[in-house]
Amino acid sequence: MKTVELKVAHRENLGKGHARRIRRENRIPAILYGSKLAPVALSVDLKEFKKVLKTGAGENVILTLKIDGLKKDSEHTARIKDIQVDPVTDAFSHVDFNAISLTEKIRVQVPVHAKGEAPGVKEGGVLEHIHREVEVECLPTQIPEKFEVVVDQMKIGDSVHVRELAMPEGVVSTMDPDEVILALHAPMKEEVAAPAEGEAPSEPEVIGKKKEEGEAVPEAAEKEKGGEKK
Repeated sequence: MKTVELKVAHRENLGKGHARRIRRENRIPAILYGSKLAPVALSVDLKEFKKVLKTGAGENVILTLKIDGLKKDSEHTARIKDIQVDPVTDAFSHVDFNAISLTEKIRVQVPVHAKGEAPGVKEGGVLEHIHREVEVECLPTQIPEKFEVVVDQMKIGDSVHVRELAMPEGVVSTMDPDEVILALHAPMKEEVAAPAEGEAPSEPEVIGKKKEEGEAVPEAAEKEKGGEKK
C-alpha cells in the first residue's frame, strides 16, 4: 500500500469554542499521537480529508502528514486512529491520527466483502455476515484493502472461516482460525401456536358485523363515528 500525502495545519488554540470556529471554516479539528511523540493539535481541510477516505484503503490509508506551521518534525507517517461524527448532522467533528513507523507491524481491521451470488440465497436462505471486518497484523505497507469471499458455491448450511481467507504474504490474522465470518442459514419458518389440549380454536373476528336488532350501541362508539344524539 502506497502512502498518501495530506496537508494539515498546526493549531495552538484548543477548546470547544476554537474547535467550532475551525468547523465553520470547513476544517476538522484533529490530534496527532505517537509513542515517541508529544500530542500535536492540528486542523485538516474537510474536502481533502474526504478525498483521502475515498482511496481504496478507506480508513486504513497510510498518510504522509505535512504539517504547516511547524519548523521541526513537520512531516510524519500516520494512519487514521479514530473519526468522531456529530450524532445529529453526521458531520465529521474530530479526527485522531496515530504516528507510525513503516518498519514496525501494526494491527488493523480489514473489511470482508462477499462476491457473487450464493445458490443457497436463491433457494430462500439468508447470508449472514458474522464479521464484516477481520483483524490482521502486518507492516503498514502490507495492509490489504479488503478480503473478497467468493460465495458462488455456498449452499444452505455452509459457512466460511477465518482460516479460509487468502492472506497476502506478511499478513497474519490475530483471530481464531475457526471463527466463522459468513454463514448461509435456512429461511426462518413462522411458527403458529397450536391450541391447548381441550381448548376450542378461537373464532376469527368478523369485521363489519351488522348490529343485531335491539342491540345497544356504546355511547363512545357513537361519538367516535361523529354521530350526535338528538
